[in-house]
Amino acid sequence: MIKILTFTTLYPDSIRPRHGIFVEKRVCELSKNADVSIRVVAPCPWFPFSGAGFGRYAQFARVPKSEIRSGIRVEHPRYALLPKLGMTLAPLSLYRASRGTLRRMISEGFEFDLIDAHYFYPDGVAAVMLGQYFRRPVTITARGSDVNVLPHYPLPRRMIRWAADRAAGLVTVSAALRQRLIELGVEPGRVTVLRNGVDVEMFRPGARDPCRREVGANGLTLLAVGNLVPLKGHDLVIEALCHLPQARLMIVGEGPQKTALQELAVRQGVADRVTFVGNVPQKRLPTFYTAADILVLASRHEGWPNVLLEAMACGTPVVVSDIPGMTEIVASSHVGRLASERSAKGFAQSIMEMAHESPKREQVRQYARTFDWASITEGQLKLFRSILESSGAASADGGS
Repeated sequence: MIKILTFTTLYPDSIRPRHGIFVEKRVCELSKNADVSIRVVAPCPWFPFSGAGFGRYAQFARVPKSEIRSGIRVEHPRYALLPKLGMTLAPLSLYRASRGTLRRMISEGFEFDLIDAHYFYPDGVAAVMLGQYFRRPVTITARGSDVNVLPHYPLPRRMIRWAADRAAGLVTVSAALRQRLIELGVEPGRVTVLRNGVDVEMFRPGARDPCRREVGANGLTLLAVGNLVPLKGHDLVIEALCHLPQARLMIVGEGPQKTALQELAVRQGVADRVTFVGNVPQKRLPTFYTAADILVLASRHEGWPNVLLEAMACGTPVVVSDIPGMTEIVASSHVGRLASERSAKGFAQSIMEMAHESPKREQVRQYARTFDWASITEGQLKLFRSILESSGAASADGGS
């Protein structure tokens, strides 16, 4: 039995059920293996007040210190996240806040063999600190902006390199992120690509007409799913409507850019064709995917956006930015298009091409089914066993 401690700030909780759901899915799939026992430490920023007047910060105060999710115990130790100094001090703050929790888990009998960290900075850096303290090997999974954006800052870049040099295993969710780590100076042979899969049982087509009626879809319906932040490029999709007079757009998600996007829709004269849906429970997403004709994702950069596979598993083709990561998912013109350029006109042109081709939805779903979780879980286990065997921590059967 391999005892794995998953360490990440990107993990859902009872207050923020969509936060880091992609990490939880990978952990849950791995936990199905009988040779694995997993517990999760998902630190949460400390905040003293839970009243509604404190906005999203009040959510931190309401997160339970411990909970069970999908049969897995999740601990939420509190760490200090100081204004202006947060990025600099976060790794040390995470380490100090979590050390006691790990010590308690060991005393209770969960003597973990390995720390599996998700997101390189600050999570991966803190995990390596914890690994050195408890003398356990550490793996770190890079997921996107942690290696695409944060290394542009000098201190995070140095600390990411420090952690990478000391981690026993490095994982990326796309080949593009692997190349990014190599560009940062990591030896190519140390990086394993383990892409995210898709749950084809949860994400499957429904009856289109009822789904379209339920969400109010009418005519050519475009769907964008993601946080309302500049990175996601929702502004380009709204502007693309100026070149698509018959199209309507539904945007699922919340975020700080919401007001600016609403004002943009008014200025562009398309506000009557844009619906801001807000956040949607994951179990309802298949209804929106099924109702839509095309999912559009205009991000500046991505790691491995799960929404693409989710939409395709529901039979919905996609139009996406022509950037690393996206190109690994949309590898067939029969299921999607890479925008001719990352502009409103570029997206409008590719959307019109995709709508004209109108691929068979079952064909799109079959493509998504090739991204299964079984091979990814086996890849994780192979890496963990190799690390434990080389460190001498594993028993003859590869566990402890």
